[in-house]
Amino acid sequence: MTVALLGFQFYLGFSAIGGQFGMENRTQILLDIDQLKAKSAALQAEIDDYQHRATLMDPRRLDPDIVTERARALLNMANADDIIVMVDKTTGEPISSKFQELTTDELTAIIEADSTL
Repeated sequence: MTVALLGFQFYLGFSAIGGQFGMENRTQILLDIDQLKAKSAALQAEIDDYQHRATLMDPRRLDPDIVTERARALLNMANADDIIVMVDKTTGEPISSKFQELTTDELTAIIEADSTL
């Protein structure tokens, strides 16, 4: 009986110091906890972002200006009151100063050649 109790005490002592949840593994457990908290915070931020995007799509809260802006951009259309600035793709500079030099046919050819304008 004494040998069994001493063996059990040795097992408990070993587990308290070197076991899976012992003092030696405490630092690793704390590191794992910190990593999981950081991952949880990142996932919560992603969830919040998706919730915000879903809120923006709520038909009761849609901003008509944003809807028309996105629709025009997707359809490559403009309103008669819109100001359109054409940009040269090679330089990234507006080509508004070139409008006096170009004829209507030349401008139409530029617009038709590039469907993203």
